[in-house]
Amino acid sequence: MAELFLKQAKQYSDSRPSYPSQLFSFIASKTPSHQLAWDVGTGSGQAAQSLAEIYENVIGTDASEKQLEYAVKLPNVRYEHTPSTMSMAELEQKVASEGTVDVVTIAQALHWFDLPTFYRQVKWVLKKPHGVIAAWCYKELRVTDAIDKVLDEYAVELKPYWDPACALMDNDYRSIDFPFETVDGADDTGPIEFVTEKEMHLDDFLTFLRSWSAYQTAKGKGVELLSEDVVERFKSAWTEDGSQLKVAKFPVYLRIGKVGAPEA
Repeated sequence: MAELFLKQAKQYSDSRPSYPSQLFSFIASKTPSHQLAWDVGTGSGQAAQSLAEIYENVIGTDASEKQLEYAVKLPNVRYEHTPSTMSMAELEQKVASEGTVDVVTIAQALHWFDLPTFYRQVKWVLKKPHGVIAAWCYKELRVTDAIDKVLDEYAVELKPYWDPACALMDNDYRSIDFPFETVDGADDTGPIEFVTEKEMHLDDFLTFLRSWSAYQTAKGKGVELLSEDVVERFKSAWTEDGSQLKVAKFPVYLRIGKVGAPEA
């Protein structure tokens, strides 16, 4: 997985949206204490930055050292380069001791993980019984009708190059294995929908498209999906209403649960 994001680390950092404050407020409202958060697959730290405003300390881990180079440095955030799958000894050394973490967050990355191994580790580090795991993904952005039409056509061409793991996002993480208890005040573990927005010029938008792993996979196979013709169609749609700056909307889907009491 880390290799897929190696070449476009800067594009990822520059173009990916931040997440809505309402998302983090909701997650924080489900954790009784706010001492330590572990952001897994932190990338360039988009989620870690927001967690750092709420939690006393944040650990951001990622298997891509290149991604971490672009993460914003904050006094209460510690970034760690970790293997894709850690041993329990590595988990304790690089992340935290047993039962010490208030919340584990995974932004746009849970579908890449070895879930049985990862969930064992999540249950080990979380405080019992109220430690929370929160994982979310976002779908294709929506901009204007004209741009969305070209984007939907582009998505068809892109589809063969997505890693099969990304299919778990197609139904908003509904079908992903999520063996955790319902948090207080919720009817189920989700998904719960939020929306994030990002202002973009055309160049920002194209940079965002180039940050997708499927685009990089296609390019590695010698296929340039953002050909001059496709870029020209996006440009025509982008300038149709006379405005250069657009607001892109990203639906965000959250799965959230708590670890529960330790097994007897």
